[in-house]
Amino acid sequence: MKFWKILKSHIEETLPEWQDKFLCYKDLKKELKLIYPQDARPMKRQRLNNDEVTKEVNDFVKLLEEEIDKFNSFFVEKEEDYIIHLKVLKERVAEMRKSNVEVNRLGRDIVDLHGEMVLLENYSALNYTGVVKILKKYDKLSGELLRLPFIQKVLAEPFFETEVLNKLVKECDTLLSLLYQTEPLKVAGAGGGGSGGERPVKVPQDLAEIKNMENMYLRLTYSALRVLQEMRSRSSTVSMFSLPPMNTNALDNVWKNAPVVIQEAK
Repeated sequence: MKFWKILKSHIEETLPEWQDKFLCYKDLKKELKLIYPQDARPMKRQRLNNDEVTKEVNDFVKLLEEEIDKFNSFFVEKEEDYIIHLKVLKERVAEMRKSNVEVNRLGRDIVDLHGEMVLLENYSALNYTGVVKILKKYDKLSGELLRLPFIQKVLAEPFFETEVLNKLVKECDTLLSLLYQTEPLKVAGAGGGGSGGERPVKVPQDLAEIKNMENMYLRLTYSALRVLQEMRSRSSTVSMFSLPPMNTNALDNVWKNAPVVIQEAK
């Protein structure tokens, strides 16, 4: 299956508000076809006026840069929202009472946040992969080497810098583990009795509601992972443009901390 069909399938499955935030791969391919028509290539390429080629190449690069700006705006906005949301969730855990209803509601919110953050990690990887692939097509058609200098700049773009996001995901995982400890635990900064403002919190063991909860973000995350795996399986070579190896086992272990049924998602 071609890359665009793979990406298009994932976009159709993802959150509606995310769908127009992905790479416009089809539009970029159209720009390439304007520069280098498929018929009689490369003879057609030689007959193109240099000024025409320059204008069309500039249009292609401009469109690609606009896509990068789109990624950055969306990624940074989401990351800032997650920082605030995670802080609120930490405060809720610190103030949590012994109510089953409250624990279930809080657990659901943490699971949703964790899932959406992992989805944003995959958003970064999918769009980076798309940029690499469209630049590879350009280099192949033009005989030039635009991919290397362009990707070197992309590696410093906010949407590709996921260190902060990775840290937030780990913190959310820790918070989830804390919430579902079966032994009485102490939450710092909660006020009340005990030294240092700590108080014991006993997490209820009857979590049937969350155990049977189907999580939308989990399904979407595995969908994104399948897309990445399929794209990588189509390439037998590893280059400087390749993403690091995928660690799907780590994702499985993270989600096992939440009592959520994941069989259907896989």
